[in-house]
Amino acid sequence: MIVDADIRAVGKALFQAENTGQQIPLISQQFPDMTMDDAYRIQDAYCQLKSNAGQSRVGWKIGLTSKTMQRALNINIPDSGLLFDSMIFQSGSNVPAGRFIEPRVEAEIAFVMKHDIEDASIDSIRAATDYVTPSIEVLDTRVARVDPKSGQPRVVFDTISDNAANAGIVLGTEKHKLDNFDLRWVGAILKRNGEVEETGLGAAVLDDPLLSMSWLVERLMKYGQKVCAGDIVLSGSFVKIVEAPPGSKINADFGSFGNVSVNFE
Repeated sequence: MIVDADIRAVGKALFQAENTGQQIPLISQQFPDMTMDDAYRIQDAYCQLKSNAGQSRVGWKIGLTSKTMQRALNINIPDSGLLFDSMIFQSGSNVPAGRFIEPRVEAEIAFVMKHDIEDASIDSIRAATDYVTPSIEVLDTRVARVDPKSGQPRVVFDTISDNAANAGIVLGTEKHKLDNFDLRWVGAILKRNGEVEETGLGAAVLDDPLLSMSWLVERLMKYGQKVCAGDIVLSGSFVKIVEAPPGSKINADFGSFGNVSVNFE
């Protein structure tokens, strides 16, 4: 277990990396014996500094829900992070140059809650959901992707510590009642500069985005936390990550479910 002083120091380093645009070295190399609990403690320390700076929590992000991403990071469960109001962009808006370090994007179904979720049952999640909407998640990394000397890539503990790599949320304008769609069959065509980069279906998210929501509720309950009324929850990507360098125009076409876009200056 990493001692509290080191937890706070790494959280501060992540917060500084976000503000300066300078990535920090792999946390997993500095602490080779770190555990998943350590990673979430670092995430908490980092997010507490964001709160102290006046950013308000607006929800949760679920990541690593697809088998492809789980295999890439040698893990068999999802991860989660916090969403803040500073992350929200309107569909069609422009992201200023330099806002992110190495932005990438994913297409996801977002849940918006009208009530607290009281337990992890699908019925409770359905009852607590106000609406679902198409979204693009903007990912960034305050931690280096690869160690330049050894060539070692980051591992899941680095990603979790880095607030599950989340950085931005772009929500669609469409608001759908949950019962109007089978989310397993909601798909998206993700384009960059007019060219198709990735496609996918909601079933890639643990077979059903509702099941990823259930996983999140169970995880939070272990720590005395919950998904609350008004929260936005990104339920997990069903496409592979797409790079979004300067000049990228990103569009996610969800068909009858809606459309969402964002441009990187």
